[in-house]
Amino acid sequence: MNNIQIVEDIASDTFLKASEHWAINGIPTNPEAWLYTVAKNKAKDYLKHKAIFDLKVSDNIRNAVSEENIFTETDERTISDSQLAMLFAVCDPVIATEGQISLALQVLCGFSVNEVAQALLSNRETIKKRLFRAKDYLRKSNFEIKELSSLQITERLPTVLKSLYLLFNEGYYSKHQDQFVRKELCYEAIRLAVSLTENNLTNTAQVNALIALMCYQSSRLDARTGDTGEIILFDNQDRNLWNQDMIDKGNHYIILATDRRQTSKYHIEAAIAYWHTTSEQQSKWSPILQLYNQLILIEYSPITALNRAFAYAKVYGIKEGINETEKLKLEYNAHYFGLLGYLYTDLDPEQAKRNYQKAISLSPSAPERQLFKKRMREIQGTG
Repeated sequence: MNNIQIVEDIASDTFLKASEHWAINGIPTNPEAWLYTVAKNKAKDYLKHKAIFDLKVSDNIRNAVSEENIFTETDERTISDSQLAMLFAVCDPVIATEGQISLALQVLCGFSVNEVAQALLSNRETIKKRLFRAKDYLRKSNFEIKELSSLQITERLPTVLKSLYLLFNEGYYSKHQDQFVRKELCYEAIRLAVSLTENNLTNTAQVNALIALMCYQSSRLDARTGDTGEIILFDNQDRNLWNQDMIDKGNHYIILATDRRQTSKYHIEAAIAYWHTTSEQQSKWSPILQLYNQLILIEYSPITALNRAFAYAKVYGIKEGINETEKLKLEYNAHYFGLLGYLYTDLDPEQAKRNYQKAISLSPSAPERQLFKKRMREIQGTG
């Protein structure tokens, strides 16, 4: 049976169960998380039963293979976590990279088409076409989860890491209309990334750097929103709510990630996140800016460019920061106008309010819009 059809059946069963359960018990507080958990459990049950069946069948055809060889191959080549196994199977290089990631985010991470589009900075129609092509290929190739060679695992690992990175980012800085933080996605991304360290082939410097980044960022999850879900920016966070255990874990994994032969974007982002956990001093912004300079050369993104412009303003002053920001001309990006609103606040309050108004009109996130409105009220209150 084609596994992509099974995935679609699992999704249908999940929504059917929701319609039955919610009709009796009411809609849960976090319906997306409820659906995600039910679908994940159904997938795990299916894969567990399939694995038992495959094992019994394989016993009849591997009589000539020694126990020692089976153990060696399993130790090096088997991805033990069922979700990771599916993720590696989906990340087939025959499919375009963006198609692989789109499929992984939708099928395994439960993202809607809109969420995939936002994560990949694309539009809905483009993502729908990518997903159609990817699923069509899987159907025609009789897709199944199977043991991969060492070379296949190594080749697919970068795309797997990108998928986990985007899964974490959606949890940490959600594009969801009503939620700014989705902790369950952050913790699932960390769990899957840590599982990669259990296999010698996937326990790489990049993997450990990504885990370090996730740990540093997760240490502030409880401080990033208030009791009613409102956004609390970094400078206003209660440091007593930061999780020191997660920071310590980040320190542990960043040491494991040290490799002079390889410095990835995950290393640089982890270093930036590390600086944010260590000091409130103004002197930290110069090394942070240098790290952003390196990061933007490795992989440009609007968010990286805006974060760099913010660090630039911290190092060289507000006016220079405004000039650096306006060079970006990200005129369809809410964060672009939000940053300009912040930078103009003391210099030109009216211009700051105009930028916040544009940010409000562009942001799909209710918590973000509330933050921008609050900033406008603060400007009016001091004017």
